[in-house]
Amino acid sequence: MGNHRADRRGPQRADAVDPTPVRTTRGARPSGGKRKATKHRAAAAPTRSVLPAAPTMVGAVAILAAAGGAVAFGQGQLPASNNIALSAGQSDALNGTDAFGFAGGDARAEAISRDTDRQAQADAADKRLKAALDEQSQQRNAQLAQLAVSAERRADQIAKNLWVLPTVGYHLTARFGQSSGLWSHLHTGLDFAAPSGTPIFAVANGVVTETGYDGAYGNKTVETLPDGTEIWYCHQSTIGVNVGDKVIQSEQIGTVGSTGNVTGPHVHIEVHPGGGDPVDPYPEFVYHGVTP
Repeated sequence: MGNHRADRRGPQRADAVDPTPVRTTRGARPSGGKRKATKHRAAAAPTRSVLPAAPTMVGAVAILAAAGGAVAFGQGQLPASNNIALSAGQSDALNGTDAFGFAGGDARAEAISRDTDRQAQADAADKRLKAALDEQSQQRNAQLAQLAVSAERRADQIAKNLWVLPTVGYHLTARFGQSSGLWSHLHTGLDFAAPSGTPIFAVANGVVTETGYDGAYGNKTVETLPDGTEIWYCHQSTIGVNVGDKVIQSEQIGTVGSTGNVTGPHVHIEVHPGGGDPVDPYPEFVYHGVTP
């Protein structure tokens, strides 16, 4: 019993590098003698080896090498070229590329060229659109100018066809179709009563075709309009035009009087379309833009 305990303590002193005691089950005894106990201890010895494994040694060496390189950089020294040189494969893979991975200058040049072409096409399209709009604007302005000319001509034509009242400061004393003992038959015109000597105006543009004294009509002037309509101005105190004179709208052609068959000074106006029978002057004045 005493020898067995001495044998177990002896090997533990020899393995002083591993102070961790071997745990055994209390009260257990080895099944054999001294020789078998020695074999048991020899089998357990490798698990307590203090020598590091090979990969651990290599990692330690690498860490020391990296630390040495960091110290060299800190002292302003560049590492040896073979320490940072890329492998042939890596160098070829990065050759001619940029940070975004565009392979080579040709690819970038092509991309820039495509962008430039697109911008040039967009600029050309804008120019064509602007040219088309300018052309449309010019055409529209030309059409508006033509319309303005046509409107002006029409306005001139309308102005030529408009009539004016034959005198001023008047009041109507007799209308067309009235009957009275003063006339041998129905009244054939429109009477504008005004003080004697009040100017008489041409109601429209025309030519003087007759002047002179005409019985019950007194002093009379006949103006023929471009459409053949005759305007008679009767009972004038004076006649201011001659046959063949061209008169324009609002031009004075005589003065109000009381010559002929009258009861007071006035100008008697008759309208004879085409030189025929008289018609009511009142609607004719209204039709031509003026209300007596």
